[in-house]
Amino acid sequence: MDPDSDTDSPPPLSFGSLADLPLTIERVSTARLSRDTSSGFTRVTTEITLAGNGLEGIGEDVTYETEDHDELAAYGLPDLTGEFTLESFSNRLADLDLFPTAPDREVFRNYRRWGLESAALDLALRQSDTKLAAELGRERDPVRFVTSMRLGEPPTTDRLESLREQVPEIEFKLDPTTDWDESLIARFEESDTVGTDLIRILDLKGQYEGTDVDTPADPELYELALESFPDALVEDPGLTDETEPLFEDEAVRERVSWDAPIESLADVKELPWEPDWLNIKPSRFGSVASVLETIAYCEERGIQMYGGGQFELGVGRGHIQLLASLFYPDTPNDVAPGAYNDPDVDGELPMSPLEPPAASAGFRW
Repeated sequence: MDPDSDTDSPPPLSFGSLADLPLTIERVSTARLSRDTSSGFTRVTTEITLAGNGLEGIGEDVTYETEDHDELAAYGLPDLTGEFTLESFSNRLADLDLFPTAPDREVFRNYRRWGLESAALDLALRQSDTKLAAELGRERDPVRFVTSMRLGEPPTTDRLESLREQVPEIEFKLDPTTDWDESLIARFEESDTVGTDLIRILDLKGQYEGTDVDTPADPELYELALESFPDALVEDPGLTDETEPLFEDEAVRERVSWDAPIESLADVKELPWEPDWLNIKPSRFGSVASVLETIAYCEERGIQMYGGGQFELGVGRGHIQLLASLFYPDTPNDVAPGAYNDPDVDGELPMSPLEPPAASAGFRW
């Protein structure tokens, strides 16, 4: 139990408890990060540091196009120095174009804004010598996590089995692809280490558009996934005339979660039915206020949440782990420590649940 809050029940969640935090920014700097991943691509992100009054706040821009990070390093950001509150700084960002040239995907604007907003939140909390948990009246609890991956081409359970040998309690989030078939399911059923019951989330990626991971809505794949993994959540199905009948049953709808379409509370309200589950990726929302507004709505409506990652390489991974710790620690959070995303996983890996580290000021895990 973390001593950051001594209330028996958390107060209603609101950005208002953070909005008036004073914020002094005297210097802005960036650092480009790069790392190969198990998904077969090199991930590039940028850590953004805001400094003032002898302190630093750090956020991470998780935009996916390497060229956008190269441009950021070359051209920098608009002038962000000055005296603000957290709310007025957020309003300032809303009025600025943070990209030297327009990004390929509009949601990348939110990703960069989140990198700056999370840095500002970290700095504002540090300049007030306080912690996020204390300001929100929440406690930091151990974080249950799963590790996510695709199964390769052709798909195989080899990596799953290797991870289970190293971390016997680890559970998984998988990305089904159209080359999944009955023979792959048989491997799960025959495995001594990886059964279908260890798959907590199946990410169908049917809501992605214009990305390298777009997966067409395939009724045969969906039926195979739903029947073979009856206990798994099913994330982001593509709803077409062919696939929608698979989701007419209420018991199936209760297993559906949404990720890619959710960039604001308005998007939650526009889903085809009121959800039972949401994947909360703060970078999709852009602002701290929007993230907290959506989490508050889910708490009020009884919508269950889990955290999602964006292959963060730096401080951003800790940010999503901290949010999971405060708001949805016991669900299948896709916030595994970064070592799980390495192409070759060896050495000692952290176990689930993650224990909160020693409390420090700011927005840090």
